[in-house]
Amino acid sequence: MTSPSATTTRRIELTLHKPWFALYWGVRPTLVIEGRGQPTQWGVGTWQVPTDETVTISVYLFNRVWRFGAAEFALEAQHPSSLVYRAPALPFLRGRFRVTAEEA
Repeated sequence: MTSPSATTTRRIELTLHKPWFALYWGVRPTLVIEGRGQPTQWGVGTWQVPTDETVTISVYLFNRVWRFGAAEFALEAQHPSSLVYRAPALPFLRGRFRVTAEEA
Protein backbone atom coordinates (compact mmCIF):
# COMPACT_ATOMS: atom_id res chain seq x y z
CA MET A 1 0.00 0.00 0.00
CA THR A 2 1.40 3.40 -0.95
CA SER A 3 1.28 6.40 1.31
CA PRO A 4 -0.56 9.52 0.14
CA SER A 5 2.64 11.57 0.40
CA ALA A 6 4.52 9.30 -2.04
CA THR A 7 5.27 10.98 -5.36
CA THR A 8 5.67 9.23 -8.66
CA THR A 9 9.05 9.62 -10.31
CA ARG A 10 10.60 9.24 -13.72
CA ARG A 11 14.13 8.90 -15.00
CA ILE A 12 15.63 11.60 -17.19
CA GLU A 13 18.68 11.18 -19.36
CA LEU A 14 21.13 14.06 -19.42
CA THR A 15 24.02 14.18 -21.89
CA LEU A 16 26.82 16.57 -20.92
CA HIS A 17 28.96 17.65 -23.90
CA LYS A 18 32.33 19.34 -23.63
CA PRO A 19 33.48 21.11 -26.81
CA TRP A 20 36.29 19.41 -28.69
CA PHE A 21 38.32 22.59 -28.36
CA ALA A 22 37.98 24.36 -25.03
CA LEU A 23 40.22 26.96 -23.41
CA TYR A 24 40.07 25.13 -20.08
CA TRP A 25 41.05 21.65 -18.92
CA GLY A 26 40.40 19.46 -15.93
CA VAL A 27 36.99 21.01 -15.36
CA ARG A 28 34.01 18.78 -14.58
CA PRO A 29 30.37 19.85 -14.57
CA THR A 30 28.20 20.20 -11.49
CA LEU A 31 24.52 19.30 -11.82
CA VAL A 32 21.94 20.98 -9.59
CA ILE A 33 18.44 19.48 -9.35
CA GLU A 34 16.01 21.48 -7.19
CA GLY A 35 18.84 23.12 -5.25
CA ARG A 36 20.83 19.94 -4.56
CA GLY A 37 24.20 20.00 -6.30
CA GLN A 38 26.22 16.96 -7.26
CA PRO A 39 29.46 16.66 -9.22
CA THR A 40 29.09 14.73 -12.47
CA GLN A 41 31.19 13.58 -15.38
CA TRP A 42 31.06 14.35 -19.08
CA GLY A 43 28.85 11.98 -21.05
CA VAL A 44 25.46 10.37 -20.50
CA GLY A 45 23.85 9.96 -17.09
CA THR A 46 20.39 9.35 -15.68
CA TRP A 47 18.67 10.98 -12.73
CA GLN A 48 15.36 10.46 -10.98
CA VAL A 49 12.94 13.41 -10.79
CA PRO A 50 9.28 13.81 -9.77
CA THR A 51 6.81 13.20 -12.59
CA ASP A 52 3.98 15.50 -11.57
CA GLU A 53 5.84 18.76 -10.87
CA THR A 54 8.19 21.18 -12.62
CA VAL A 55 11.83 20.51 -11.76
CA THR A 56 14.59 23.08 -12.19
CA ILE A 57 17.75 21.54 -13.60
CA SER A 58 20.94 23.55 -13.90
CA VAL A 59 24.55 22.83 -14.77
CA TYR A 60 27.65 24.92 -14.19
CA LEU A 61 31.41 24.50 -14.46
CA PHE A 62 33.91 25.50 -11.78
CA ASN A 63 37.66 25.90 -12.29
CA ARG A 64 38.71 26.64 -8.67
CA VAL A 65 38.57 30.37 -9.38
CA TRP A 66 35.11 31.13 -10.80
CA ARG A 67 31.90 29.53 -12.00
CA PHE A 68 31.08 29.64 -15.70
CA GLY A 69 29.05 27.82 -18.33
CA ALA A 70 25.86 28.08 -16.29
CA ALA A 71 22.61 26.97 -17.89
CA GLU A 72 19.19 26.32 -16.39
CA PHE A 73 16.11 24.45 -17.62
CA ALA A 74 12.64 24.03 -16.09
CA LEU A 75 11.66 20.43 -16.86
CA GLU A 76 7.89 19.99 -16.93
CA ALA A 77 5.82 16.82 -17.08
CA GLN A 78 5.14 17.14 -20.83
CA HIS A 79 8.82 17.46 -21.77
CA PRO A 80 10.68 14.43 -23.14
CA SER A 81 12.98 12.65 -20.69
CA SER A 82 16.16 13.47 -22.59
CA LEU A 83 18.22 16.67 -22.32
CA VAL A 84 21.58 17.74 -23.76
CA TYR A 85 23.86 20.30 -22.10
CA ARG A 86 26.55 21.92 -24.24
CA ALA A 87 29.42 23.60 -22.45
CA PRO A 88 30.97 26.78 -23.88
CA ALA A 89 34.39 26.79 -25.53
CA LEU A 90 35.50 29.89 -23.61
CA PRO A 91 35.54 30.04 -19.79
CA PHE A 92 33.44 33.20 -19.57
CA LEU A 93 30.44 32.18 -21.70
CA ARG A 94 27.19 30.44 -20.78
CA GLY A 95 26.26 26.85 -21.54
CA ARG A 96 22.96 25.82 -23.13
CA PHE A 97 20.32 23.13 -22.81
CA ARG A 98 18.51 21.40 -25.65
CA VAL A 99 15.57 19.00 -25.39
CA THR A 100 15.96 15.95 -27.60
CA ALA A 101 13.09 13.92 -28.97
CA GLU A 102 12.48 10.51 -27.47
CA GLU A 103 13.02 7.54 -29.74
CA ALA A 104 10.04 5.28 -30.30
